[in-house]
Amino acid sequence: MAIEITSESLAGAQPEGVSAHKENRRPPASSDKAAGLFQWWRPSLRWTRRNFSSRASELSGGDAIVVSVPKSGRTWLRAFVCAYFCKRFGLEFTLRPERYRDPRVPRLILSHDLFEHRTKGGLWDRLRGKYLVPRTELSRAKIILLVRDPRDCFVSLYLQITRRDPNAPVDLKQKGVSDMLRDERFGVRAIVNTMNDWLNEFSRRDNFTLIRYEALRASPAEHFRDLLALLGESTPDITIFEEALKFAGFENMQKLEAAGAFDSKILRPGDVRDPESFKVRRGKVGGYREYLSFEDQKYAADALAELDVRFGY
Repeated sequence: MAIEITSESLAGAQPEGVSAHKENRRPPASSDKAAGLFQWWRPSLRWTRRNFSSRASELSGGDAIVVSVPKSGRTWLRAFVCAYFCKRFGLEFTLRPERYRDPRVPRLILSHDLFEHRTKGGLWDRLRGKYLVPRTELSRAKIILLVRDPRDCFVSLYLQITRRDPNAPVDLKQKGVSDMLRDERFGVRAIVNTMNDWLNEFSRRDNFTLIRYEALRASPAEHFRDLLALLGESTPDITIFEEALKFAGFENMQKLEAAGAFDSKILRPGDVRDPESFKVRRGKVGGYREYLSFEDQKYAADALAELDVRFGY
């Protein structure tokens, strides 16, 4: 399969082209005491991997769980999978195919999991684990970790908060990109930390697969074919497959979003006159350079040095 990383390949493997200086690095700490506190906090994820809220049912019962930081390409992946299986079984397209209750269509659970747990809601939501995928579900279903260069993720997330999301807190909407880049909850280091925590938690599981957004962009047909195989569709209908690829293409998705053609509010622009407010915005690899100053790019590069080498960035 062309999907790049599985639990087996993660065991002791280092992606080609990763600089040796990234080896054996550890999160920076100002003192041994701080390092000790850091180590104490990370294992506590095992305690927080519980969901006592009513939302736990929405995050349960899937054939596969797609976990990602916001703006990692999840909507693109979701649109392709929905387009393929709806066409395959003669169903009208929807981003919510579970409404058909058709057992032939794999059910995807889509979650930002730890990232939402740390950035969304209040203390009571976090105590209940409202945004966390229940531990039992992670043991039962296939786990797909969809990742993207944290710098590109950050820029897209910044534009969503400031240009698209009407419910974003005013103090966040008023932040400049440099300040947001360094924000404890939404900045690039928060993204790096979340990705590291997911990899540490999932990488030893047999039911785990990691997919890089950049690989999907470079060879969508190859990697989406392997994604379908992961979902049980090992011999896809070629005609339907090609139609789904075309349907989920960026230009087509942007046109449909602008026309309000989707049955989900997540695919509606904040302002049809502002291209930066679209859910399907650009999807460009390395586009962060057009938004970050030289100093900000250096800060982001320093943050990226803390990312686990197994991601390959």
